[in-house]
Amino acid sequence: MIENCTAVIMAGGNSRRMGQDKAGLRLGNQTLLQSVSAVMQHLFPQVLISVRQRRGESNLPQVCDTLADGGPLAGLEAALGAVATPWVFVVACDMPFVSPAVVNNLARQRGEYQAVVPMVGGQPQPLAAFYARTCADEARAILAGNGKHSLRALLSRLDVCYVDAAELLADDPQLRSFIDLDTPEDFSAASSQQERKQWNICR
Repeated sequence: MIENCTAVIMAGGNSRRMGQDKAGLRLGNQTLLQSVSAVMQHLFPQVLISVRQRRGESNLPQVCDTLADGGPLAGLEAALGAVATPWVFVVACDMPFVSPAVVNNLARQRGEYQAVVPMVGGQPQPLAAFYARTCADEARAILAGNGKHSLRALLSRLDVCYVDAAELLADDPQLRSFIDLDTPEDFSAASSQQERKQWNICR
């Protein structure tokens, strides 16, 4: 267990590219939200779900955005204001393959940083990252301003430990932790992989 941290599952997006609520889509015998929740509960003593409006299908505590249409940054800001732990680990509800080994690896690199963010394909992955609770003021300042309300805007203001994908390959050789199911095509491909995996296990 990562004792000094709360997991925050982002489940408040509009799911525009998917065309329907992603959190409730079933992959195998679980919804995406249930799948991610199960992994987070194995790793963290406390798990929150960040939402725009309260959801009825989960018994986990929920925190609602304080700013409408503020995107993931608003979800993070609300969560940082709700937790008692010095850190949060943020993960999107459409990332069902997140590896506990990867999360533990990132957790070990926090030190005195304000955030620990994986870099995959040269791009930061702010929705599979650790943030210190002290980031809250910067998040609020960005949300109150006229600039872009994004997690990348927040990262530009923080002391960040960027972890290259090469450092995570031993924990997740295919880097499946960072697969997010944004579109019906993404979900169809993941479902097909899941079915093949279950078939091979049954055989």
